[in-house]
Amino acid sequence: MVEFELLRSLGIMLLAALGVVLVARTARVPNIVAYIGAGLLLGPALGVLTVTHTIELIAEFGIILLLFLVGLELSLDKIKAVGTTAFVAGGVQMGGTALGGGLLAGLVGVPVVEAVVVAVAIMFSSTVVVVKMLEKQSDLDAPYGQIAVGVLLVQDLVVVMVLTFVAGLAGPGELAWADVARGLGQAFVGMVLLGGLIAAAARYVLPPAIQWISRMTEGLFIWSLFWCFLVVLGAEALHLSPELGAFLAGIALAQLPQCHELRQRVHPLMNFFIIVFFVSLGLQMELGAALARWPLALALAAFVMVVKPLLFFGVLPRLGHGEETSFRTGLSLAQISEFSLIFGALALSSGLIDEALLSVITLVGLVTFALSSFLLLYSDRLYAAVKPYRPLAWLGARQEAPAPPPDGLQGHVIVVGLNTLGRCLVDRLTAAGETVVAVDTDPEKLARRSVSTVHGNAVHETTREAADWEDAKLVVSSLSIEGTNNLLAYHAQRAGVPCSIHAFDRTSENSLRTFGVDHLIRSKHEGARRLLDELKSRAVLS
Repeated sequence: MVEFELLRSLGIMLLAALGVVLVARTARVPNIVAYIGAGLLLGPALGVLTVTHTIELIAEFGIILLLFLVGLELSLDKIKAVGTTAFVAGGVQMGGTALGGGLLAGLVGVPVVEAVVVAVAIMFSSTVVVVKMLEKQSDLDAPYGQIAVGVLLVQDLVVVMVLTFVAGLAGPGELAWADVARGLGQAFVGMVLLGGLIAAAARYVLPPAIQWISRMTEGLFIWSLFWCFLVVLGAEALHLSPELGAFLAGIALAQLPQCHELRQRVHPLMNFFIIVFFVSLGLQMELGAALARWPLALALAAFVMVVKPLLFFGVLPRLGHGEETSFRTGLSLAQISEFSLIFGALALSSGLIDEALLSVITLVGLVTFALSSFLLLYSDRLYAAVKPYRPLAWLGARQEAPAPPPDGLQGHVIVVGLNTLGRCLVDRLTAAGETVVAVDTDPEKLARRSVSTVHGNAVHETTREAADWEDAKLVVSSLSIEGTNNLLAYHAQRAGVPCSIHAFDRTSENSLRTFGVDHLIRSKHEGARRLLDELKSRAVLS
């Protein structure tokens, strides 16, 4: 019976989330807002569901996988690339927001400890909302997009310290400062020990292990989850939070060449648990208590959406950035974070705040997620409207020259699959003077190529983006996997890129013809020579 109730609850949560997402999509509302809205609908509004211990456990898995994926994004190379801008701007923004938010909460009568929790909760911005919106607008490589992502990475580093601090608190009850100091000391010692073990593993154990396991299609996925939960267990053994362990596990894997493929493997599973977490957060929200404290929620939301952009408007021009970059960066980060909600839940479990204040933080998240997504979506139009008035000139911001075109490849040939046929095609195309990008899921095959390479599955969107799919003049698949070839033909047709696909039997040939494939490779032995000759005759290749 318990199992049936769990399945019933999960089914209702997923159906409600799907329905609200479909409605919210027409207004371009972020999915996170829709998930919390579905929880509010099922719980406080209609009373259809209540949060059980089992659902809370699944939501905890969602938190762990979310922070694991955030850690996977935290490449040290990315931090080096953003330089001092992200550290200075991120530091000023977090410090200014935390100080102002804490003072604001204190002025309206919030106790000191709860005001500190509010200050920490509102100083972060949402990685999920910002990155998803930047991807949607193809602005990840724009100057303001790079700065925004850099600031988010710096904030993620601060997450480690916050999680360590929360892990050092004893739990519900009165806070004795001696016990808190002892707990914090143990937490930081455990953090140093766990960090040292992870660093050693990342240097000596993970690279050969990942290199070996990545040859198997599902091996990378299983190994990444094994590593995540192994570090989580290590964190538990050292009396640290499991969220901290998951985050550090992701950081370790982010330094490996296979991190791109790892993110693709883990992401679908994480999405399921994230839906459950945010729906359950809406279920737990005391809407009446939050609305009873609506002046505090409204004041905090207005503070976040006004002060955060102003801090970026002030600091970025002094770091040498232009008016448009400063303006759009500030608008893109005008929200609190999904981590703010996670931190609030941890603070509740530690006895630092009550459920009413967690509901206020959740309400602030709902408001800022929704409104900031519209600001980010229309930031180019907003800047065009205010540009004649030079809104940031008084802060020393200069107007920028038009941005140069992106540095990505154009007019190249993408070869998917480095089997015997694929390697032959790469060699012949290179000898013919073509620029080639090779894509494969096996890093060893890519390592032996002298051309540009992308490690990953070309079915995934981010892998195609890394290969500059839409700017290629030809896509070639040498694979003998019918389903994958069909998908590649479909994506090539959507992008308007000619494609040549390996038709390894009669069934696959008939299937590929339905996609209007430009050229079918029918024989491994004559495929490379005839492919080049025929494509040259069609003027696809020079």
